Amino acid sequence: MQIESTEEDMKTLSSCMNKLIADGYSEHFKVGEEGLESPDSGKTYKPQEVHVLNFFRFEGASDPDDNSILYAIETDGGEKGLLTDAYGTYADPRVGKFMQEVEDINKKTTKS
Repeated sequence: MQIESTEEDMKTLSSCMNKLIADGYSEHFKVGEEGLESPDSGKTYKPQEVHVLNFFRFEGASDPDDNSILYAIETDGGEKGLLTDAYGTYADPRVGKFMQEVEDINKKTTKS
């Protein structure tokens, strides 16, 4: 599935999240000890069961340490949702390690 958006939809983390949630990416994933966790279903996914359909990086306007990344994910189980993390100094090492093991990562360009 291709995520279509305008550049205006994706300027801030909150507007990007709202757009993706409206597009059906409603699960709020987190990375735990066993893999990518879906709190709503209670399922856990290994890296090979995870497909990153797109990702977005955001930088804080006033603080260069205020950086985040948002992943739009679909699992082999059909769940679609979001995973957020800081990047740089404040990144969660578990998220970084897990995402390095995910082989299916795509970056889509925005359409104006």
